[in-house]
Amino acid sequence: MRSTYESATVRLYHLDGGAEGGAANTLFYGPLSEAMTIAAQQSEDVQDGLFIATDNDVVAYVDLIEQ
Repeated sequence: MRSTYESATVRLYHLDGGAEGGAANTLFYGPLSEAMTIAAQQSEDVQDGLFIATDNDVVAYVDLIEQ
């Protein structure tokens, strides 16, 4: 992600694996630091489908925590 400062406004969403691509369900919209806390509280199954979007990038949550 290009915008990675803690107070960057992001959208945390879960992309389910449903038919025809599934649906994106927003879990949180606000500072990156809070989004990361909320994402960490989710089950591993949910974490696998979490994405964080800034105004210029999208990254899978599991890719962020592996860095």
